[in-house]
Amino acid sequence: MTSSVYIAKNVYGGDGLGRLGDGRVVFVSGAWAGESVKAEIYEEKRHFVKARLVEVEEASPHRIDGGALAAVPGCVYAGLSVAGELAAKEAQLAEFFERARLPLRIVRRPDADEPAANYRNKVVYHFEKRRSGWAIGYRREPGHEITDMENDPLAAAEINAKLPEIRRGVFTLLTTGPEAVRRDIGRKGSLTVRWTQKTGVKWWVGDAPENLVLKETTAGRDFEVPAGGFYQVNPRICSKLATAVAEEYARGAGDAPDVLDLYCGVGVLGLCCRPPKLVGVESGRQAVEFARRNAAAQKAPDAKFFAGQVGRNLRRLSAGPRTTVVADPPRGGMESNVVKWLAESKAPRILYVSCDPATLVRDLKTISGGYEVESASWFNMFPRTARFETLAVLRRKG
Repeated sequence: MTSSVYIAKNVYGGDGLGRLGDGRVVFVSGAWAGESVKAEIYEEKRHFVKARLVEVEEASPHRIDGGALAAVPGCVYAGLSVAGELAAKEAQLAEFFERARLPLRIVRRPDADEPAANYRNKVVYHFEKRRSGWAIGYRREPGHEITDMENDPLAAAEINAKLPEIRRGVFTLLTTGPEAVRRDIGRKGSLTVRWTQKTGVKWWVGDAPENLVLKETTAGRDFEVPAGGFYQVNPRICSKLATAVAEEYARGAGDAPDVLDLYCGVGVLGLCCRPPKLVGVESGRQAVEFARRNAAAQKAPDAKFFAGQVGRNLRRLSAGPRTTVVADPPRGGMESNVVKWLAESKAPRILYVSCDPATLVRDLKTISGGYEVESASWFNMFPRTARFETLAVLRRKG
């Protein structure tokens, strides 16, 4: 069934939201706020339906030709101007806070001239065997078919320059040599390519080489990271985020000079603050090893890191009146006992970095029992996709 729909807004994830004549909510991918479209329903739920875009009857002034990015899985905003994408994401963040009844004062937002393509310094492709040969590229959900990437509009120019050579190397592994070896390569199923300014382009099939160390540069400081370890994929915005965390720390450092860095990874945010005393906690033992190496290289002798799940180590941690807490949990947010512990802590300030606004506001609702949200900054770490990063600054009540 095809219906005419007015798109009121774009929700988190990118879909356009409208209403059918019977009042049901309809989600239309590729339709932008302010547009009138014809959409064909393909899935019906009790309280909403999903539809595919058939025709744009009245277009948004922000609608553009998505070009090569339109073919890349996950680039939900390829057909929207950068200004339109930024407006949509900021409205989504504000709505998350409004629904949670949390006050929101946005103090920093992305610049419209930030690169919206060729920004990723890490890409992960998958393999698919076809009649015509092998395809290597991004996996498209939900069917898992592969979009072959001979040139990647998301990847850094340095990666694209090496991509033909890398693809030839992978094709050789997949098509020549003993059959057992070829099958093993095919089963590994993925190709990872990483680039850093100081290490250059490195690639591997399957798991990362254990002895490969990359040197990343963030906010003017060098960090070593294992090839298979986590690091933000957008170097420019990663530096802006780390700088913002350091600036917020400096604003309150007179009262809370010590830093407790939760979910610290290889130590980037805590070390960028340059505190007199730093304690970092991370569940990954290898990441902690590199955090210690980075602290030694940056001459931070009073930086201590240990491995363990944050929620299982609260007795070892102190968030007292001289402490600024920095937290950068995974997408699922903090463990529930950590959130409650922070709400009852004496730390004057908490700097919470999140890549998911839903889990961010979930955690903030509990923490707000003892803290108020002073401000939020957001960073377009993943242009053209649905995701973004947020830095929420919390101040102890009273």
